[in-house]
Amino acid sequence: MTPYARRGVHGQTVEVLARRILGGEIAEGATLDLVALQSELDVSLTALRESLKVLAAKGMVDARQRRGTFVRPRAEWNLLDADVLRWQFAGASTTESDRALLHNLAEVRAIIEPAAVRLAALRRTDADLVALDGALDAMGEEGGDAAHAVEADLAFHRALLAATHNELLERMEMVIESGLAHRDRIVHSAPHSEDPVPAHRAVLDAVRERDPQAAEAAMRALLDQAGRDLDRLDDAVDSAADSEETEGSRSQ
Repeated sequence: MTPYARRGVHGQTVEVLARRILGGEIAEGATLDLVALQSELDVSLTALRESLKVLAAKGMVDARQRRGTFVRPRAEWNLLDADVLRWQFAGASTTESDRALLHNLAEVRAIIEPAAVRLAALRRTDADLVALDGALDAMGEEGGDAAHAVEADLAFHRALLAATHNELLERMEMVIESGLAHRDRIVHSAPHSEDPVPAHRAVLDAVRERDPQAAEAAMRALLDQAGRDLDRLDDAVDSAADSEETEGSRSQ
């Protein structure tokens, strides 16, 4: 699942179309007006068609005689594709579909990461420990901004999957990273989020000691903390929506 190269007019066109589809601006089942899009995006018809081929390969659009190019149902999109996940979370705000996908991601992590960390505890090398130590140190640095905290967290989980020395599990980082990065950006920007360092340190200590049972238990505790962070996100979004609804009622 190599990420799509975001270069030039072609890459920008892919990004724009993908975000519109994932954000619901272009609805499922809608037929695309290629002439109008060509004019609006100021690209050649060839470039537009090439961009749509990228989205077609990811299951997002298709083309049929007499119907033209249309958006396929969301159930047919390749949501495990790293680019599709990144495009889903590219907006400035957190949408309902974002929140639903974040909860789905949490369930996927709960299935994969506890089992993966057991393998990491059994197979880790000294080089793996160096990578994990470096990520944990970066996570604990004072004065870092949210972006720094996000990258440190991603580096830690990336290193854990690499420590399994299982090629397929290592590739799962491309599935997990986009959603995890979006969740982290929100959580680390919140004023009352829990300190992530102790939970991550517990995982690392168990991996260092080659204790798979302790590593799994520590990972489940870490994921429980991530779940509480996600619940706080839901509460904050719901509270903001209620406030907007109340203000709207007052203004009428």
